[in-house]
Amino acid sequence: MAITVHSVPILEDNYVWIIQASGSSSALVLDPGDAEPVINYLRANDLQPVALLITHRDWDHITGILPFLDQYPVPVYGPTNDEIPGLTTALVAQTGFKPDDRFPPIQVLDVPGHTPGHIAYLLEDKLFCADALFTAGCGRVRNNAFRQAYDSLQRLAALPAETTIHCSHEYTIANLQFALAVEPHKLAAQQRLAAVEKQRANNELTAKAQLPLELATNPFLRCDQPNVIAAAEQYASRRLGDDGLAV
Repeated sequence: MAITVHSVPILEDNYVWIIQASGSSSALVLDPGDAEPVINYLRANDLQPVALLITHRDWDHITGILPFLDQYPVPVYGPTNDEIPGLTTALVAQTGFKPDDRFPPIQVLDVPGHTPGHIAYLLEDKLFCADALFTAGCGRVRNNAFRQAYDSLQRLAALPAETTIHCSHEYTIANLQFALAVEPHKLAAQQRLAAVEKQRANNELTAKAQLPLELATNPFLRCDQPNVIAAAEQYASRRLGDDGLAV
């Protein structure tokens, strides 16, 4: 049961992902931080939303929910431990979740760290991880929840190699520049940065990537690597453990 994924740029650097069911106009909308461009896209492409999927509580992911519901009164699914306006069903980690029979089963993953309740959605081999994992980076960790964030990233890193991540911000260039500050001789990161710079020069989206590329170039998925630990220790002026966390 194949799905088609659409992206809608909103705000300064966010993307809203729209997941279309195979052979259908039915669609799931992920994190409408701004309702108007999403509604315009749906109408222009003859798509009919059947549910909202929310990952976490940040304003740029939820501000458009209530205006969206004024136009499309659909169910709102989201995390148990974040406050989500209009929420109709709170989700916990599970497999086989189906908001609509026209879509394949969804795996819901707990990925706290950026917010206490952050969740991600895996449909087929497509991961929608919002701010838990970025292309070549990760979301800002709040409230010193570094162990939670580390465990969440390890959970995502262990997904099948064919997984394609879809994150919510166009941060790839800045993230790769940071990655090269951590590991300046990392050839894979150098090559990826050059490719991404060309993509952005053509105004192409780069907030999507195959998991193996992330494992090779994203230092936040490689916290157990000696070069990453050494760079973090130099920055923090303290010794870290074998997982790159404070001891």
